[in-house]
Amino acid sequence: MTLSSRRSTLRFLLGAVAGAALAAASARAQIAVFDPTNYAQNVLQAARALQQINNQITSLQHEAQSLINQARNLTSLPVSVLSQIQQTVNQTRALIQQAQNIAYDVGQIDHAFQSLYGSVSMSASDASLVTDAQSRWRNTVAGLQDAMRTQATVLGNATTYQAQVSTLVTASQGSDGALAATQAGNQLLALQAQQLSDLTALLASQARAQDLKAAEDATAAAQAAEQRRRFLQGKTGYQPGNAQMFYGH
Repeated sequence: MTLSSRRSTLRFLLGAVAGAALAAASARAQIAVFDPTNYAQNVLQAARALQQINNQITSLQHEAQSLINQARNLTSLPVSVLSQIQQTVNQTRALIQQAQNIAYDVGQIDHAFQSLYGSVSMSASDASLVTDAQSRWRNTVAGLQDAMRTQATVLGNATTYQAQVSTLVTASQGSDGALAATQAGNQLLALQAQQLSDLTALLASQARAQDLKAAEDATAAAQAAEQRRRFLQGKTGYQPGNAQMFYGH
């Protein structure tokens, strides 16, 4: 065999050995790709990541529900009777300010009692006594009229109050959140305060009328005593006479 043939044969053998070695290494590499332990760890990590995502979704849902509840709690009451209550307050205040002759004022009351009520002046003329008596009578009638007007106003307001209470209770029961319920409660308290104000005005007007009547009666009694004294102490005095009864024939 020649030298050239030997070299060719050696190259062939070396190539075959190298090819076999490469094939074996490739086979070993392919077998080692699937690692059960590594696969289990990857699955566990994926499960943990999925759980975290679910937790985040649940947290977002809770936050969204919380925002919805807050929005409901901040929703205002759709109805309001405060303007109507204020109108009623103004009507009651105006009615009190319209008190006739003697108003609900300490200064006016003191002046009226100093000039018209109490003791009767022994030096006043008969005409002055009659004029004062008429003034007292007018004051009493005016006080009674004021009391009756107040009664009529309060009774008229009662019907309005009933409708307002029904409206507020219905709105409160159907409210979505705390703000609306609180607003309904505040309006009910304002309504109750106005009812108490009306009741106070009614009692005050009735007491005023009764006091005027009592003051008139007391002064009238004093004036009657003074007029009787003047009559008995007159220059001519009282002269008894015969009373004749008339009978039909």
